[in-house]
Amino acid sequence: MLQVNIIALTELTRLVLPQMVARNRGKVMLLASLAAFQPGPGMAVYFATKSYVLSFGRAIGHELRGTGVTITTLCPGPTTSEFAEVANCVALFEGPLPVMTAAEVARQGYAALKAGRPQIITGLTNRILAISTRFMPTAILLKIAGHLNCPGSNGSNI
Repeated sequence: MLQVNIIALTELTRLVLPQMVARNRGKVMLLASLAAFQPGPGMAVYFATKSYVLSFGRAIGHELRGTGVTITTLCPGPTTSEFAEVANCVALFEGPLPVMTAAEVARQGYAALKAGRPQIITGLTNRILAISTRFMPTAILLKIAGHLNCPGSNGSNI
């Protein structure tokens, strides 16, 4: 998970940026998650890697100001895909959060990329949840996330 979500993402971004900057144009989309905005007991490594993606995207985007190159970090919430089964976390996708289709997440992400937006959190409920994490004490965030996540899933391979 670290190799794919952090190392490969960083190396691939580093490989494409110099050519884009030299051309004075280019767009890169990074895939984070709603998970990037809080700690995630039961899926600690997954949440931490997505926090890295969000922070990396924000920082690189800032560094690229004025170059004609933009970074857009896509932060979807639960999305219809095979992730639930692979992560052994079907309950999260049947819980209280709305589940978006992959097509709708892709549409919103592509629109944000074309517009040069630095970040897109798909869905109103997901935007509200992401913003609310700034105001909640960590102990409450941990309790909520621990309840919603899937303890022992593939995300905590530590």
